[in-house]
This record gives sequence, C-alpha cells and structure tokens, in this order.
Amino acid sequence: MSRLGLPVPRGFTLTTEACRIYLRTGRFPDGLMDEVARQLAIVEEEIGKRLGDPDDPLLVSVRSRAPVSMPGMMDTILNLGLNDAAVHGLAHRTGDERFALDSYRRLIQMFGSVVLRVESEEFEEALSALKDECGIGDDSGLDAEEIRGLVFTYKMIVEEEAGRTFPEDPREQLEFAIRAVFDSWNNDRAKAYRKEFGIPEDLGTAVTVQAMERKRLFFSQAERKER
Repeated sequence: MSRLGLPVPRGFTLTTEACRIYLRTGRFPDGLMDEVARQLAIVEEEIGKRLGDPDDPLLVSVRSRAPVSMPGMMDTILNLGLNDAAVHGLAHRTGDERFALDSYRRLIQMFGSVVLRVESEEFEEALSALKDECGIGDDSGLDAEEIRGLVFTYKMIVEEEAGRTFPEDPREQLEFAIRAVFDSWNNDRAKAYRKEFGIPEDLGTAVTVQAMERKRLFFSQAERKER
C-alpha cells in the first residue's frame, strides 16, 4: 500500500526468520533490538514525534503478520509508548484528558494480559467494581478522574499478579511486546487454527511496529466542536 502511495502510517516489520530463530533458541537474533532502534528512529524522524515524549508522544501498535492469514489468532499491543509522563503530553496534544487516560489504562490492561500473563478477568473485575460504585453501566460514563484512579488500580494489579511493575520505559515496553507477539505464534488458539486449516507449524510470524497516528489524526475539543 505504501508503494501505491496510499497514506499508510509509518512503521517497520520484523521478519518471520527473526521469529523462527527466537522460537528455536529462546533468544532474539543478534543485533535485532539495535536494528529496531534504528528503524524506530527513522519513523520518529519522519513523523516528528518521539516514543515516550512527555510533550507530544509517538504511540505505536505491535501486531502479528503471519505469512498465511490467521485473523485474531495471535496477539496485538496498542497504545504502546504511554507512561506516566507521556499520558500528559497526549492529553495536551488532543485536548482530551479523559481520552489520554483511557488510552493509558487500556495499554496497561492489554500489556498486562498479553505480555505479563495477568488474567484479563482481574482487570475486568476492577472495571466492573468501579462502574458499580459510580452507578453506571458503560465505560463511557467514567470521567477523567475516575479513569485516573483505574489506571492506578490496574498498575497495582500488574504488580501483585505479575510480580513486577508496569514498565515506564517505552523501549522496554516495545521489546517485551515484540517477544510476546513472537510467542503468540504458539498460543493454543493459533495452534488450533493452523491444525484446522492445514497451515505449517514452522512458518513463524512477522511483527509490524506501526505508528498509531498521522499528523492530524487528533483535534482539540474546540476544533471538534467546529467540525
């Protein structure tokens, strides 16, 4: 799509060969994360944002890209790059503190579940308890302060269940996420899907790291009202 000139968000792809080496040895190929850092720097330069920047952060998705389509079978991490500092930059950039905090709590939940193997029910129960306390039935009824409290609760869940804190370093987040997506090639649902459709077990998955925003994806509250 990029070669056709379509407006595809900037990014880069780690190959299936890198995945196969990782699955065979339990280690990334030599120099892999150095190359990831170089490619990330190119994306940052082209977009004019930096991963983890407290003023105007770049957010990325980390997605699987198998040689044969396996929709929904492997793992994805969204909003990667947010931390306690960058969430304020996102709130300022978008003019929407609630949106920024909600994006952050979703990252913590997804990262906790997919990467750190925390049971997703732990997060869902905390969310349900908060909604009951606030007397609402839908997430959209939570305001910024309530979501701020949920972010704190989710972090406590990660620390208690995973035995470590949620990583504040966006590059550490990225390395963990790449590893988790490679690992998801061998999760139970992916194995069952390959067996059902006769897909070879030794293909491995590529991993695409892609910017989650274009330069004018977000508008301020005043701009949204005008639109």
